[in-house]
Amino acid sequence: MSRTPIGVGIVGTGRISDLHAIEYLQSANGRIVALCDRDASLAEGRAAAWGVSDVAITDDLDELLARPDVDLVEILLPHHLHLEAALKAIAAGKIVSLQKPMCVSLDEADRLVAAADGADRPVKIFENFIFYPPVLRARQLIDDGAIGTPLSIRIKSNAGTSQTAWAIPKGATAWRQDRSKSGGGPLVFDDGHHKFALAWHFMGNPSDVHAFIGKTTLHDDTWLDAQSIVSFRFPDNRIGNLEVVYSPELEIATQHYAQDDRVEITGSKGVLWINCGHGRLGNPPPVALYRDGSLTTYDDMPTGWEESFVLSTRHFLNAIANGSPPVLTAAEGRQVLRFALAAEESARTGKTVTFDA
Repeated sequence: MSRTPIGVGIVGTGRISDLHAIEYLQSANGRIVALCDRDASLAEGRAAAWGVSDVAITDDLDELLARPDVDLVEILLPHHLHLEAALKAIAAGKIVSLQKPMCVSLDEADRLVAAADGADRPVKIFENFIFYPPVLRARQLIDDGAIGTPLSIRIKSNAGTSQTAWAIPKGATAWRQDRSKSGGGPLVFDDGHHKFALAWHFMGNPSDVHAFIGKTTLHDDTWLDAQSIVSFRFPDNRIGNLEVVYSPELEIATQHYAQDDRVEITGSKGVLWINCGHGRLGNPPPVALYRDGSLTTYDDMPTGWEESFVLSTRHFLNAIANGSPPVLTAAEGRQVLRFALAAEESARTGKTVTFDA
């Protein structure tokens, strides 16, 4: 890719697009040139809010893909539309950044991986949590041997309420209530992709997954897949779990979703804690390390959730310029999807899902 800045077309201008746009709006390496949404007025509103009123606006994906000034397509659509849109973008010769989860089934994922492998432009499955600054710091500490060999990972995802959270459009909630469109529940499968990606990032691919996924009906007759717990084993006698809890009266400080995320990684020599994901409970240190009888806290890093989007996009733009692979590749995205789908299958069947070595 020789053109700088890269021309970016965003497909789907719902709530989350505000976070995806940040780095493109401030980077010298990428520039938003087109927006596509079936509701063109929504795209027009985003363009005005972002100060890019000169961009092309369309409600037709094919029209956006035909534009020669669009080099990279950022696909932010409901999950069941991912495969078709991504295959079209790949066939049009575009660089692709596809919102997680990549697809709603492994059969779809296999088709996408095959298309990505045959493409001469990079395909990225967008995952921001592994670029969250406290996660990056924890990963560096682990790589430096701070806790020895990682033996277990515990992830707590706690949804609640918030007076400062952003408004979520009803349409964004509606399709997530339909499993044929979402592929699974809003907390364990959709948001859970971030948590499975964290487990995969720190511990690798699991060998066994077992899940209990509950259901809580809310006052507006929507539902959340909580309270839930997913347990997993990794090779070499390592373990982990994801606990998903909805606390309707728990006040969470956030500018985004009313949710707090906490991670504990135990190693052979020490323990690491990562705090402050979507939001926060109180004012804990972003990262804390216990080793050799002492607790060390790390506060010298940004903790806004938007930072993870900025750094994920920045990494991709640099990877394009350098010819290095994105994170996640389509094949890596399939690994995380398999992890998430295994939890859904285990909860449905009541049996442990075991993967071949």
